[in-house]
Amino acid sequence: MTLKPSLFIGILILVIGASFALITNLNKPLKEISKAHREPVYNGIKNAIAGSWIPIKQDINISQYFIYMDSLVNAYDSVVPYPLSEHLLAHANPRIIETLVNTDYYRMMARDSFVYDQRKLLVLRLPDSIMIPDSLSALAILDSFKETHLDINIPEFKLRIYRDTTLLFAFPVRVGKNQKKYLGMVDKSIDLRTKTGSGKIVRHEKDPDFYNPVNHERFFTTKRDDNKTTLMPQIPWIETEINGVRNGQMIHPTTNPETLGKPSSNGCIGTRESDAWIIYYYAPLETAIRIRYQLEFTNDKGEKVRLNDIYGYVN
Repeated sequence: MTLKPSLFIGILILVIGASFALITNLNKPLKEISKAHREPVYNGIKNAIAGSWIPIKQDINISQYFIYMDSLVNAYDSVVPYPLSEHLLAHANPRIIETLVNTDYYRMMARDSFVYDQRKLLVLRLPDSIMIPDSLSALAILDSFKETHLDINIPEFKLRIYRDTTLLFAFPVRVGKNQKKYLGMVDKSIDLRTKTGSGKIVRHEKDPDFYNPVNHERFFTTKRDDNKTTLMPQIPWIETEINGVRNGQMIHPTTNPETLGKPSSNGCIGTRESDAWIIYYYAPLETAIRIRYQLEFTNDKGEKVRLNDIYGYVN
């Protein structure tokens, strides 16, 4: 069947118009993108968008970063042939994760750069671009998420990230103290020992507020290990559900890495700031997690290891 010239021209105008409207919308400033109304588009346009580079229109610092990434997800999720997310975008653009890792206060200080307000550090800057991955790349990343899990051994003070059976990362952590303590936030005495079991990641807090759990007093600054004071950084906290219970046991950065390798928290699992970014991006929602208390094991060198029983579980 042959299309009449007038009908063919009409269809061509419709497709060009949809493409122009889509591209115009995606090049709008940050505030406009976040409010963009998403219209259905043709599959051909979906396939054309996937695999494209999107130019950054303005410098983006940490305080703006999550809003900006959410705006990209909102603008593109309906115009690519796979479920788009901030985590997927970051893995498709690994320099973003690398940049965030290097905003760690102590890494900055090692470069003789004191940072009082981490939120002002730039993550994206002109003339950067962000890749919207093609379908094959996106599906490979999504499959890798399904195979990833976290493993924490409390007396070893170690958090590991595995993809299937392959070890990707191993980070030092701090764990809960071996004591009970009254916490005003919950108005009762709490066993501060980090709980063991299996579960999953159920929530990300991208812009956490900071409170003293004992008296519920909010604070905004922190004293670092070098005795310098800074504002609290904006780094996501990760909430776990262990054995079907959301007991407030979070994975989050500490501004005092001297406490790593010790039972020094109120039950949460503390990490370096740099490691917290990596853990966050390798732990999207529903990521499996296991928290164990294993004193004896064989290390990577084939050596048998016996750890100190920090909680007194073994008589």
